[in-house]
Amino acid sequence: MSNEVEASTPTIQRRGLMLVLSSPSGAGKTTLSRQLLDNDSQVQLSVSFTTRERRPGEKEGVDYKFVDTATFRGMIERGEFLEHARVFDHYYGTPRAPVEAALDSGRDVLFDIDWQGTQQLKEKGREDLVTVFILPPSTRDLERRLITRAQDSRDIVAKRMAKAADEMSHWAEYDYAIINRDIATSLIELKSILTAERLRRERQYGLSAFVKALREGR
Repeated sequence: MSNEVEASTPTIQRRGLMLVLSSPSGAGKTTLSRQLLDNDSQVQLSVSFTTRERRPGEKEGVDYKFVDTATFRGMIERGEFLEHARVFDHYYGTPRAPVEAALDSGRDVLFDIDWQGTQQLKEKGREDLVTVFILPPSTRDLERRLITRAQDSRDIVAKRMAKAADEMSHWAEYDYAIINRDIATSLIELKSILTAERLRRERQYGLSAFVKALREGR
């Protein structure tokens, strides 16, 4: 009898969501992204294309897909990006096809992009979009992190600090804001946001039929 009931109960499926993390450089969004990916098998990273040089430790196709400027511009012309932007004299862009395939299969896609890219995504997929802005605990702490990670020259660090105020001015355009005082706490907060967004009524396909079956005693 129980098997018959289970067989007659409608199933609930969920379309994936696009989870965007943005922040000024050094605020911790990349570290948070990696830890979320390690903790949640239903989340996959959107691997962006970029024209900048590969940094030490970065892997082709894992951190970014590295292409030349001519190739990138050709992809723009063919409409192959969900969003793209020029940052510090280099182009960055999110490929459309793998993201749409993941969402259709019920997987969530994580984006590590800036406010310009986020605005473009809002125009193309607002119903699928959840946006989170990561803030540093202080300007001094942000500068210390940029210097400590030793990935950029002093000139680039200065440019990133000069741009940070403008980037942070866009925080109110996001659904959520996290002050990243420590990674462990911020990760818990981020996972809570993701859990709540997955449970939104409108993301659960088949829920109406499921409730109807419950009311009918199935």
